Amino acid sequence: MIVDTHIHLDNEQYMDDLDEVIQKAINNGVERFIIPGADPKSLDLAVKISETYPNIYFAIGAHPYDIQNFNTSYFNKYINHKKCVAIGECGLDYFRLEGTRVEKEQEKKRQKEIFIAQIELAKKYKKPLIIHIRDASSDAKEILLKYDAREVGGVLHCFNADEQLLSLADEGFYFGIGGVVTFKNAKKLVNVLPKIPYDKLLIETDAPYLTPAPFRGTRNEPSYCSHIGSKMAEILDVSEENINEITTKNALKLFNIA
Repeated sequence: MIVDTHIHLDNEQYMDDLDEVIQKAINNGVERFIIPGADPKSLDLAVKISETYPNIYFAIGAHPYDIQNFNTSYFNKYINHKKCVAIGECGLDYFRLEGTRVEKEQEKKRQKEIFIAQIELAKKYKKPLIIHIRDASSDAKEILLKYDAREVGGVLHCFNADEQLLSLADEGFYFGIGGVVTFKNAKKLVNVLPKIPYDKLLIETDAPYLTPAPFRGTRNEPSYCSHIGSKMAEILDVSEENINEITTKNALKLFNIA
């Protein structure tokens, strides 16, 4: 069994063939799916999907690009839902900062505030975090430690293969490995992967984005988890079955899924 720990099944790209996408994934060994909460505006759909399929779960959160839609009211509405397994994806993303230096600093400040707010919610409701970090490793790490996010742990879904974040494995954080590991230019991730403890590895697709080789240029799907696992196994020199077993065990533990 494989768990896709980060799959945007609520994305409009799946609206016409969601049943087929899920069945294809199941046929390829993917038996559980977690929909991260990126934009609160699509949360109702994510919840509906999780209620329709017994093997699909969801998280509540606001991606750094969608913090303008952050509001605790939707957390209160769904946080105790039996299919809600995490808070996020939340975090920091400085890649697309625009405007003057002052405007960029204001945006960073706002991202930090919303990130901290979601950490506090995770701690309040005892849910793990799904964390997005892009070009913001130092600030994100500082916040995670300062605000005791280790109390709930979580997964670094996007972490730029930054070695300075590896020490977070000792603080209860996991590392999501996606299709990027199959890219020809993924040298940083290929070098970092063996340094991540096996008991802190997860598989994710981030579909419909970041489609792995050899399918780049097409819509990503959860069925491609097997290609990610296969590449991980090749890099770590272990069997694909071992990777599937390890990452599944880790996912069920982190997200408290029976």
